[in-house]
Amino acid sequence: MDDKRIDALCEQFRALLTEQAARAEKLNSDTAPQENREKTVIGIVSGDGIGPIIIREAKRLLERLLKEEIAAGRIELREIDGLTIENRLAKGKSIPEDVLAAIRECTVLLKGPTETPKGGTMESANVSLRRELDLYANVRPVRIEKEGIDWIFFRENTEGEYTLGSRGIELPGLLAMDFKVITDAGTRRIAKAAFDYAKENGKKSVSIVTKANIMKKTDGKFSEICHEVAKDYPGIEAEDWYIDIMTANLVNPAIRSRFEVFVLPNLYGDIITDEAAQLQGGVGTAGSANLGARYAMFEAIHGTAPRMIEEGLGEYANPSSIFNACEMLLRHIGETAKADRLRAAMEACTVSEKAVAVTGDKTGATTREFADYVLSKL
Repeated sequence: MDDKRIDALCEQFRALLTEQAARAEKLNSDTAPQENREKTVIGIVSGDGIGPIIIREAKRLLERLLKEEIAAGRIELREIDGLTIENRLAKGKSIPEDVLAAIRECTVLLKGPTETPKGGTMESANVSLRRELDLYANVRPVRIEKEGIDWIFFRENTEGEYTLGSRGIELPGLLAMDFKVITDAGTRRIAKAAFDYAKENGKKSVSIVTKANIMKKTDGKFSEICHEVAKDYPGIEAEDWYIDIMTANLVNPAIRSRFEVFVLPNLYGDIITDEAAQLQGGVGTAGSANLGARYAMFEAIHGTAPRMIEEGLGEYANPSSIFNACEMLLRHIGETAKADRLRAAMEACTVSEKAVAVTGDKTGATTREFADYVLSKL
């Protein structure tokens, strides 16, 4: 064994530990308020793959719904270029500095999916955005009305395996190690967000989903702090579940409708919300909110669909997920009535009527045709 290599890796780990301790201390003292701005600026970020296609239609949707507010200057839709895989690779940054500066000038973002290179050290643009804007709560609703399912997932968005996902250590030819980070303050605020939602919406239970029997330090801490927070919410039951059994529960028709609110660490939330979306009708149907104290970002939960692009099927992508994200965005900026109109239109187009169906290939409607259908129902 090469002691020099071990010593070098220990120094690397020491630097990571020092950095994350400083971040945790900052979280303990950070009370950044939401800024009051005279105008709501909605940044439109197209992304990669099918991103520009579905975002194009989402922009049309917002332009229709917010026509009066845009004309009056109360809301601005601002396109932000440069968050493409080509530009990020050329500049060697997950978010180029000029793009991040433009994003920081917005109130909220509507973002298309972005590609993350396999291997190497370039971080996911989403992970970077969540950290830079401190978007700590990833909120994903899933509804299956015919089964009485109304789930909402509160996924911690800035910690877990994703915090240092591109900065693990390796002894070539021997072993590699990645790191999982859970902080007290980070866990407390996502738990509070979940229990606040449950209280405000008349929910009776919050499911805390971990693997605390195996990941005793990190997941154990997550569960412990969630239960501490739960004490401030009498009447709301805090239930512990392991991620493997909860994954099974969601496909068990006998019990799945009993679940209401979920709170869980980053990686488990990433996986299980895709499963939940598939039950709803596919990952192309679910929207996602990323919320922080100052900024918010709304997006589809699916990726860039490279196979569709390679096969020339990009214009047949389903925009339902980004449309549902638009509904969440509208609610976030206080346009509840417009959000209700969009929800009613989406329910008509995807549940009750389904006169125009997107199949993801040439047997179904194009992205534009489905968008026209939704617009006709507003």
